[in-house]
Amino acid sequence: MKYINYQELSELQKKALDEAANVLENSYAPYSKFHVGAALISADGTIITGTNFENAAYSLTVCAERAAVVRANAMGIKKIRSIAVIARGDTFDTVEVTGPCGDCRQVLYETSQISNCDTEVILSTTKKDKIIVTSIKELLPLGLGPDDIGMDISRYRQ
Repeated sequence: MKYINYQELSELQKKALDEAANVLENSYAPYSKFHVGAALISADGTIITGTNFENAAYSLTVCAERAAVVRANAMGIKKIRSIAVIARGDTFDTVEVTGPCGDCRQVLYETSQISNCDTEVILSTTKKDKIIVTSIKELLPLGLGPDDIGMDISRYRQ
């Protein structure tokens, strides 16, 4: 885990974080009033965004990170190198970074194995004044994915 400032990010990392910040404005969060934006960076540098979408039946809520992964998959993009995540409340900016929930960590771990890489995770406060760059393996140590149980997912590794 590395604390970094915005200026130290690469141009592509900055673009992903900025896109995540832009898309969080589309969040549907009437229950938690906590808006999250995510932006994936594919192997070829394409940026795919997602935002949270809540539901009155809380367990049906979709997090921004998973929304971005599902959107990338629908676009035929399987190889994910990085994801940027940023959040804010209805009436407050975050003062600490917001990490992916456990479900999102599991999905990102799966995509990291599809991608044959340890997916980089960029976490930021609303004002981008505190940023952590880490990896999915660091956020989910001893994770369980298809490689770990001997599944052949080679057809998904396009």
